[in-house]
Amino acid sequence: MSALAARKAEARKAAFARRKAAHEAAGPGRGGVLSSFLAGYRGVPLAGYLPIRTEIPPLAAMEEAAAHGPVGVPVVEGPGQPLRFALWEPGCAMEEGAFGVLVPVPQLWMQPEILIVPLVAFDRAGYRLGYGGGFYDRTLERLRAQKPVLAVGYAYGAQEDADLPLEATDQKLDLIITEAEVITP
Repeated sequence: MSALAARKAEARKAAFARRKAAHEAAGPGRGGVLSSFLAGYRGVPLAGYLPIRTEIPPLAAMEEAAAHGPVGVPVVEGPGQPLRFALWEPGCAMEEGAFGVLVPVPQLWMQPEILIVPLVAFDRAGYRLGYGGGFYDRTLERLRAQKPVLAVGYAYGAQEDADLPLEATDQKLDLIITEAEVITP
């Protein structure tokens, strides 16, 4: 294992512990800042995510957005590939996709202009540490090559890490939203 890979593994381990503690301590209203931010973008195609493990859930904000315009969720098509986004609505039919993540049935594709990005850790410069598969980095690179996309990292404030191990392929987020604030790099 390279030194960078070892640093990333250690950073993930510490961030997962902080995220778990924040998730367990979180009460209602943790999505209020995200909802308020997205209210200024009603009708703009956006993609969120269906939370797994202790990820901060964006579902309330996604439900509000779905009342005004298209909302999608990520679909993993294979290792090394960017994500695609399937249209999602509250209560739509779902099935298990890759990595055990639920995906809408049928899969009707959409292209987001706003992408809510889950993460393991973030810094105030706009970088994130993900799970290590590179899916969001490849996806953001592909989307940005086609047209502007607003990449919004969504996390608990406790997931902040001022010393993230970064690589040249890491895509910068446009902003990070926590349960308490909007961080503009």
